[in-house]
This record gives sequence, C-alpha cells and structure tokens, in this order.
Amino acid sequence: MGDLEDVLARLRRYPDVEAQNLYAVDAADRLILDVAAEAIGSSGSGKVAIIGDSYGALTLGVVVGHDLRGIRVHQDLLTGELALANNARALGLADRYAAYPLGEQLLGGVEVVLLRLPRALAGLAEIADAIARYADPSVTVVAGGRDKYLTKSMNDMLAQSFSEVRASRGRQKSRTLLVTGPKPVGEPRFPVQDRLEDFDIDVVAHGAAFSGPRLDIGTRFLLEHLKWMKPDARDAIDLGCGTGIMAVALAKARPALRVVGTDQSAAAVASARATVAANDMVDRVTVVRDDAMSSAADNSADLVVCNPPFHVGAAVHTGSAIKMFTETGRVLRPGGELWAVYNSHLNYRGVVERIVGSTDVVGRNRKFTVTRSVRGLHDVQQR
Repeated sequence: MGDLEDVLARLRRYPDVEAQNLYAVDAADRLILDVAAEAIGSSGSGKVAIIGDSYGALTLGVVVGHDLRGIRVHQDLLTGELALANNARALGLADRYAAYPLGEQLLGGVEVVLLRLPRALAGLAEIADAIARYADPSVTVVAGGRDKYLTKSMNDMLAQSFSEVRASRGRQKSRTLLVTGPKPVGEPRFPVQDRLEDFDIDVVAHGAAFSGPRLDIGTRFLLEHLKWMKPDARDAIDLGCGTGIMAVALAKARPALRVVGTDQSAAAVASARATVAANDMVDRVTVVRDDAMSSAADNSADLVVCNPPFHVGAAVHTGSAIKMFTETGRVLRPGGELWAVYNSHLNYRGVVERIVGSTDVVGRNRKFTVTRSVRGLHDVQQR
C-alpha cells in the first residue's frame, strides 16, 4: 500500500476544481489521523466511520496507516465522493470502504468516528445527534479543522449530544476536539420545516443545507425576476437548488413547466425532495444529486436558474461558478436562458457572456446582480 505520506501526496481533488492554491490534503487531515491513531488501533475493521472527508485523505489514511477494511464513509458533497473513489481506485484500495447516508447504516455500532468539522453549526448538530443516536456508547469522536474556521459554538453544539468535549493542542494552524460520552437522545432534531408566507411555500431543511429553512437574500432577489424568465420555457433546471425553493416557485408559477432541481450536496438534495413533497409538487419537480448538471443531456433545457458559489471549500475561488456556467452553455437549447444572481463584486458578466451567450444585467441592488444570458445559434455552432 505504500508509505502514508507517499499515499497522501498522490491524492487529487478531481473532479472538483483543481488549482495551485487548492489542495486534496491539509494539516487538519494529518492532525486528525495522528490524534485518532490510538483509538483506531484499539477498534478494528468495520468499527470506524469517517464523516466529511474532503477528498479521501482520512479514509485512505486509515486504510494505509492501520490496514483496516469495512470503513464506513459519509461525504455531503458529491465531488468529495467521486474524488475519494478515484483516489482509492488509483491506489488499489477501492474495496476497503463503503459510502452511506448519514444515519444508522453509517454509524450503527461504530467505535471511532473521524470528522472534518462542517462550518454550518446546524450541520454539526445533525451529525452529533446521529453519532449519539447510533454509535457504540463507547464511541470516540475525533473532530478537526483549520483554526480559522473553528469556534467555541462548535464545542457547545457537540456538548449538547456528548458529555465530554476536549480540545487538543494546535498544530500547523489546525486543532482537534476529542468527543466522548454520548447523551440519551430524544426525537431527531432534523429535518426542520418553516413556511415562506410571501411565496406560499413550505421549506424543509437538513442541517447542512445552505440557509436552512430560510430564504437567502440572493435567491429572494432572483425570485423577484421570476415572471420575466423565458415565458415559453418547457424544461427548466434549478442549478444548485439547495432546499428547492426556486424549483418549487418555478413549478407553482408555470403549470406547464417541467423542473429539475440539481445539487451536489446530499443534505440539499434530501431537503429539496422533502420540500417538493411538502408542497405537493412531486409530479412536477424532480431532484437529482449531480455535479454541476454533468448528467444532463446537451441541448435539453430552455431555462437554467443559478445562484453560483464563490468559495471552493475554504478558499475564495471562482472555479465552481465557471464550471456551472460551462455546463449551462452545454445544456441550454438555442434561445435558452440562464438567469443568475451573484455578489456584485464578483463581476461574472463577462465570464458568463463568453461561456453561455449574450448577457444583460437585469437587476442590481446594494449586494447582488441578476443577469440574463441567452444562448444563440452562433454559440451552439462554436461548441
């Protein structure tokens, strides 16, 4: 299997964005592996679960460092799942782990959990509840991350589900929390549900879903332009659908429109499907987990709506947005429209015009810009 550092050095982020300032392994991964080594050594195959492994460093580090099998893994982002699968296959270790949703299959009876701390406290709350609910009572959780993203609120959140939460010494601007003693659990806290009275929509959200059951201000601004979005559209895609608010709003406003919501987050997809069901739109809206519409056919949509991210993991980087725009240019039919909302300082207009087609600014407030891009016949012939 090779030396651990040699294995970690070979890991790639693909199919996620790759760039010189973006890495598949960081100091927090290495610290988690070191701090957890004794607990892992005392457990054994089939007793270790890993949550939030970015690209496979934790999973493959446990395999190589401890020669274990039956590792259970949950990654919210599809790009992380695919990167781990690619890296494991390249190293001949694909048979050492299996992927599961957050729940009993992942955590039932496990004795050690390695966790990359999510930045969303609600996401951490749902993970902590699941571990306390399903893992062995003797479970040890080693949770870690980069110092700049760790807060005292994370300790407090973990303490709601566990009796002991202890911080490790820091190393290379990273730190771990050692968590033990699961507390008795009541009814699951997630998903949660709220109602958007302004839009007559019930919203369901799991912990890691962006903005929870609320309407984020960027999507709200985009919704103000809904009535102008390609009136004759037959097929629409909500790209990065989150909890499914825009997809449901489109379906409610256009009875003849077929809508697909797509997101790479497992929590978002579960939330959006529940939101669709809560609004009796199951026959009108389909939700799929996908990496930037990669499974959608060429020339298959008349309308794409999108609130693109400006972060790739912890780094400010436009690569994910450019990937989404590129896929939109492929998926739109001639004359199809992309309606996008983004932070005005990002100034995506030139990028989206080059990738998708003729682009106009149709709305701007103090923080956001809304653009409409039309894919023309000339754009089609160039592809």
